[in-house]
Amino acid sequence: MNILLAEDDKKLGKLVKYMLEKKGGYHVDWVENGEDALDYARGSAYDVLILDWMMPLMDGVEVCKRLRGCNYGQAIVLLTAKDALQDKIFGLDAGADDYLTKPFEMDELLARLRVLTRRNFAPRQSDSVTFGRFALDRASRRLSRDGAEIPLSPREYQLLDFFLQNTGNVLTREAILDRVWGIGSEVSYKNVDITVKMLRDKLDDSAGEPFIHSIRGVGYRFEMDA
Repeated sequence: MNILLAEDDKKLGKLVKYMLEKKGGYHVDWVENGEDALDYARGSAYDVLILDWMMPLMDGVEVCKRLRGCNYGQAIVLLTAKDALQDKIFGLDAGADDYLTKPFEMDELLARLRVLTRRNFAPRQSDSVTFGRFALDRASRRLSRDGAEIPLSPREYQLLDFFLQNTGNVLTREAILDRVWGIGSEVSYKNVDITVKMLRDKLDDSAGEPFIHSIRGVGYRFEMDA
């Protein structure tokens, strides 16, 4: 099971990641602020998100709201020192599936995760996908060509994964901007075009047609058969 942990307390984050991997046998990605949590959640296939309520840049409740606003279907657990009933209600109303008050026992967190993953959440994407001479491993976020790894920046990975999820469909620059950079981002369409170009260069295969096709005045379309 793949888990995204968002916790800005370095000591606690390190401990929770270690225990989830050791006792639960889970794969855990750990970030330390809300913006990274939102980016990672949008760009990768996770079974559960564990979000600290109070984080830099964007708190866990806001991350939860934004994801649910985009029909994100995976499980979300909020971690917080706030233990008032009204706080719990607020967090659950924001879209969280469960709520755990700090300090907590790891065995309780593991038990709650087992319960959440038994429920019928949205089906997850395949851990790996191949196209042409390339393979993308979502669990490790690694792209390879004929077995040789091709380094991707976080934005390039998110863009490629978004393209793969929408193969054959035309994606507008606005849709790409919202998905990869986030709704309300201050970056321009030029950033989208630059990132697409960088990704296209890495996917260049002189033996066939390009995977990414420009749709004049609209955006881009990804085709698996290059």
